[in-house]
Amino acid sequence: MAGNIVVLISGRGSNLEALLQQELDGDIVAVISNRPDAGGLEHARQHGIDAIGLDHRQYADRSHFDTELIKRIDSYSPKLVVLAGYMRLLSGSFVSRYAGRLINIHPSLLPSFTGLHTHQRALDEGVRMHGCTVHFVTAELDHGPIIIQAAVPVMPHDTAAALAARVLTQEHRIFPQAVRWFMQGRLTIDGNRVVLKNDCAAASATLIHPPLDCETAP
Repeated sequence: MAGNIVVLISGRGSNLEALLQQELDGDIVAVISNRPDAGGLEHARQHGIDAIGLDHRQYADRSHFDTELIKRIDSYSPKLVVLAGYMRLLSGSFVSRYAGRLINIHPSLLPSFTGLHTHQRALDEGVRMHGCTVHFVTAELDHGPIIIQAAVPVMPHDTAAALAARVLTQEHRIFPQAVRWFMQGRLTIDGNRVVLKNDCAAASATLIHPPLDCETAP
């Protein structure tokens, strides 16, 4: 069953653009940014979607801003609210209002590397795999039931920028998929796990890096 989707952004909107290029089994009816100059608002306008700049600096505190944000979101009667690079901490009342229909994409394999600067932190820790996660939002920052993840190898001479670019490619793949699953009614939250109806993934699927037969060149 189709429904309305509201997307929240703070920046250039590359994940928003990825969503706009995919069939989502629903309609993105509004894009709201806490930064009126966010580049992603122009993506929305080009697609004929309501683009709203709601400057958080014009409000006394987070509570007042979130109250106005909720009013704007609710005017579109959304089935799903999507955080696509939205860089504001959300109040508990906001998260509670949209519980179970509020999802976020984060540039790490959660629960590792919550917060900011995830790519440099992954390099500093020497992990072999890095990636991105789409999850339901809870009151705890960058936590909540995980819907889908994608992993990329960390290469020996990676920089944070190179690693970020490789992860971003995967973000653009899994984010629309997660939204589509939700809009199709295929996601069920069971405790801290998400159950996907008609999951076609092979039970024995394994992702290993470096490969088990990896040989070091002389």
